[in-house]
Amino acid sequence: MDVLDRAATYLDLHGRLIDRLRFEALFGHGSRERVLDVLRCYQNADGGFGNALEPDLRGAGSQPEPVEVAFWILDELDAFDSPMVTAACDYLAGVTAKDGGVPFVLPSVRGTPHAPWWETDDDPPGNLIPTASIAGLLHKHGVTHPWLATATDFCWSRIAEVEETTPYQARAMVTFLNLVPDRARAEAEFARLREALLATVAFDPDEPGDAHFPLDFAPAPLRLPMFPQDVLDTHLDALIAAQAPEGGWNGNWLMWTPLVEHEWGGYVTVQRLRTLRAYGRLESSPVR
Repeated sequence: MDVLDRAATYLDLHGRLIDRLRFEALFGHGSRERVLDVLRCYQNADGGFGNALEPDLRGAGSQPEPVEVAFWILDELDAFDSPMVTAACDYLAGVTAKDGGVPFVLPSVRGTPHAPWWETDDDPPGNLIPTASIAGLLHKHGVTHPWLATATDFCWSRIAEVEETTPYQARAMVTFLNLVPDRARAEAEFARLREALLATVAFDPDEPGDAHFPLDFAPAPLRLPMFPQDVLDTHLDALIAAQAPEGGWNGNWLMWTPLVEHEWGGYVTVQRLRTLRAYGRLESSPVR
């Protein structure tokens, strides 16, 4: 069995419905509309997303990070014309902090099951995670919404203050700088921050734990000159070799309850397949 066939078997046994449908739409003969139908079930009346779309946030209520997850799914389907986008931006506008960014997580997470890192103060400030990634994706797809201008100003301001960073913040900044339309400004900030960004990257494919590898920063080819081709090739080879005997991939962070291991496994497997295809490492023929 090839990479796609093995992944299909894994998803049949482990994946959530939304991830099985994503796989079928992206790599088979499945319906893009069916993915959107299921994604709508994760969106709440306030326009935000919850209901464990981000598996480590188990609560039904809306949070900023599941909006990013939803937008990555809409991105892969080229579906930013969906009414879900405007509704989500309206939600983001309603939870934006005074500094112009959305918080990492809102206090409403309390009292709901969630991974231990989803904690916050009573009045959390805006954060580049997930503001920068969300803003970048909106720019990529030419969305016009009042929230985007505010969020973009926030991102430029916060990025200008960064000297050292962490892997997740670095990934958010790379997404923003890769997609924002002001290329001269983006390239200047990237040049200033390049060494700090690279300091958060694990270049050894065998590094254990919650490591962040080049393909996490560049799941598809970047406009930014972050990694040479030989580095990408090494990690693409390692990614193919890392496909589990069952056919899938999973996250390398703490799986704090058994259910999230299955839910992340399906999501990550589709993401890894998208990366392999983006770099020309998958056969073009659809499965099934």
